Amino acid sequence: MDSGPPVRPLRRHRAFLLLCGEQAASSVGRQVTTLALALLAVDRLNAGPFGAAALMALNYLPGAVLSPFAGVLVDRARLRSLAVLLTVLQVLVVGSVPLAGAMDRLSWLHLYVVATASGALTSTLTVALQAALPRVVRGKQLLTANSALTGARTAGQIGGPALGGVLVGFAGAAPALLAGSVAYGVEAVLLLCLPASLNTPAERKGPSGGSRAAALREGFEVVRAHRLLRRQVLAGAGFNVGSGAADALFVVYATRDLALPAWQLGTVYATFSVATVLGVLLAGRFAATIGLFRATQICALLAAAAIFLIPAASLGFAFPALIAYQLCFGLTGTVWAISMTTTQQLIAPPHLQGRVAGFVQAALMGTVPAGALAGGALASWAGNVPVLTGAAATALLAAGGLWLPQRAGADALPPAAEVLSERGRERR
Repeated sequence: MDSGPPVRPLRRHRAFLLLCGEQAASSVGRQVTTLALALLAVDRLNAGPFGAAALMALNYLPGAVLSPFAGVLVDRARLRSLAVLLTVLQVLVVGSVPLAGAMDRLSWLHLYVVATASGALTSTLTVALQAALPRVVRGKQLLTANSALTGARTAGQIGGPALGGVLVGFAGAAPALLAGSVAYGVEAVLLLCLPASLNTPAERKGPSGGSRAAALREGFEVVRAHRLLRRQVLAGAGFNVGSGAADALFVVYATRDLALPAWQLGTVYATFSVATVLGVLLAGRFAATIGLFRATQICALLAAAAIFLIPAASLGFAFPALIAYQLCFGLTGTVWAISMTTTQQLIAPPHLQGRVAGFVQAALMGTVPAGALAGGALASWAGNVPVLTGAAATALLAAGGLWLPQRAGADALPPAAEVLSERGRERR
């Protein structure tokens, strides 16, 4: 992974800068699309809680089901062409909604199809870009590169909802989706400008002999056989069950149980964005200083422990407690996500990057709606605070799995990760 031309600083790396721009444009498009679809469901089609929840779930389910198969496609396809095609299809899918609205033919079936197709395209593109990054930058640069890409996504996540809200307010939800299509169009142009070398398939024939089932087994075997990666996936999946339940109940709990006014709830969410930016800035230095896996262990535990602040807010000082939760969770969760993605990319062989990313994404995405649905069902029976406490305990138990004893050398990382830690020691 570290062979090739001399290392170029990322700020002068054209292909990497294109990926940063793509991440910002994609994030804006996704945020505008999500907000506009939800408002269309509520305002135009009179969606109830179940309809709105189903629309959200359909964005996750394709990734949970299709990501491993997307990984096989990514490893065997012309990666740049595939990424451009996926983004162009996203433009057409999202653009069909304002067209149907203008023709007065908008329906629930149309929104469900759009949500499902958009989710499938997004999850496949995510796998493709995770596989592309190790082919664009050197192994020693992966941690810094993942931090920068997360920062670019965060910028879109901060600006996207605000842009979507303004557009919906002035033009309506359906026309606002045209802005989402434009953002995806910009993304397609940026992807088209990536190096032509990405169009060389990572695996041409490979040991799988062309069988799709055998190819899937190859990717799964990497996740299963490498203890460090397996632990991280299991911890992330269990964590997402707990955090998914907490997220599903958060707004209802904050507004009904805690009676937070709108400005305080908005401030709480803004705090998460600020914390994410801090996490992006600190991730590289923290992981390089103490080691990639140790950073993952510590941040996973702190992110899970932070969830306990949500039910604790019912004891008093609700607003400061939720601010503290978003600050701690956003910061440590961001560092954990960056460290985990970097570890995955360092471990996966070059011709299996797509399949490993696909299996990891399927495990992590599938548990979010599972936790959300379980949390909602249990809260209607037991109440919000007990379920939120149980959700925090579930996340903490999952994160604690990263601290179980391990055999010496069983979780060794490739040399590139050791260089990251060595650079940190030199700084000190």
